[in-house]
Amino acid sequence: MARVRLSVAERREEMLRAAVEQISARGVDALRIADVAAALGVSNALVLYHFTTKEKLVAAAFARAAEDDLAHLRRLLGRRAPALRRLRTAVRWYAPTGQAKGWRLWIEGWAAALREPALREVTAELDRRWKAAITEVIAEGVAAGEFPCPDPEGAALRLTAFLDGLAVQLTSYAGAVSRARAREWTDEALTRELGLPQGAEAGLRR
Repeated sequence: MARVRLSVAERREEMLRAAVEQISARGVDALRIADVAAALGVSNALVLYHFTTKEKLVAAAFARAAEDDLAHLRRLLGRRAPALRRLRTAVRWYAPTGQAKGWRLWIEGWAAALREPALREVTAELDRRWKAAITEVIAEGVAAGEFPCPDPEGAALRLTAFLDGLAVQLTSYAGAVSRARAREWTDEALTRELGLPQGAEAGLRR
């Protein structure tokens, strides 16, 4: 059967999806251009025509995956609901015990970014945008009198750093922390960072 002819944009999108899948399965260091090409049934030369190097392909693949996550985050935070409810929903989704996918992919990306300047630039920008979105909604909640958080930007940084670290524990060290305990810690962290009364995390679980 003849292969369907794709536009340049469609072909790039196909290659980025394949690269994300291969990175998740093999890791960044083990990934080869040939793996992406074989997964799609195309030549190595075609993949290199679109991305020129493996490093550029990896950076673009991470950016593509992150844009999906950021789009979902914006949908959760953009709902017509109190800020606390939106934050609770977003944190539960983002937490490693929630429905967000690809924590193994992101751990691979963080490690590879230490060696690859192009990927480091991409991950740093995506991290900045993620924290900015959380900061904005925390500030909205403070302005509406929902909670007294005195430092929305710092709270967003600490909260996401906590969740990232928890993801490493749950993804890399099976059994190190139970999912139930991780959910409790996540609720406690959100309560603490927003300046809610001690014990208010019980209400977050309803």
